[in-house]
Amino acid sequence: MKKITLILLFACGIIVSASAQDKYLTKKGAIDFEASVAAFEPVKAKHESVTGILNTANGEIAALALMRGFRFKVALMEEHFNENYIESEKHPKATFKGKLEKFSIKDLSETPKEFLLYGNVTMRGKEKAVKTTAKVSMKGDVIYVKTSFDAKPEEFDIDIPKVVSKKISETIHVTVDLGLKKK
Repeated sequence: MKKITLILLFACGIIVSASAQDKYLTKKGAIDFEASVAAFEPVKAKHESVTGILNTANGEIAALALMRGFRFKVALMEEHFNENYIESEKHPKATFKGKLEKFSIKDLSETPKEFLLYGNVTMRGKEKAVKTTAKVSMKGDVIYVKTSFDAKPEEFDIDIPKVVSKKISETIHVTVDLGLKKK
């Protein structure tokens, strides 16, 4: 009985160890967004503490951004973003869960390779399907994933007051940049 238990524990340890080797992680990913309109003050922000994880065994990728982590050039704009538009107290995070199609870590090099990326962004309790391309490369032990997509405020039930509606683009351009290391 002791031998069977020892063999099972050893096998479980190998399985856990193998699956951990397939995961690459970051807590310092970046998301930029811009909703600027010409002739008005730029509406853009950056978040540099995004958590991301990539499973290299199947190409599944996920990211999490705490909404209060976005930084604007103008403090008042940041306050309005958190209190009026995103309502960060009620909706503290945004997530992405998706997959890099036909992903294989063996195909990666320092030269970025494009993969189809599809999944869902969830923000303010609303989910939006995303289908875009991602440029993926590997330098040393770091996998870099860069992608972008467009979104509209109404897709996440964000109301833009008429008084500022001409100062904010109808389409928000989002850029994601992750540098993931083996877990």
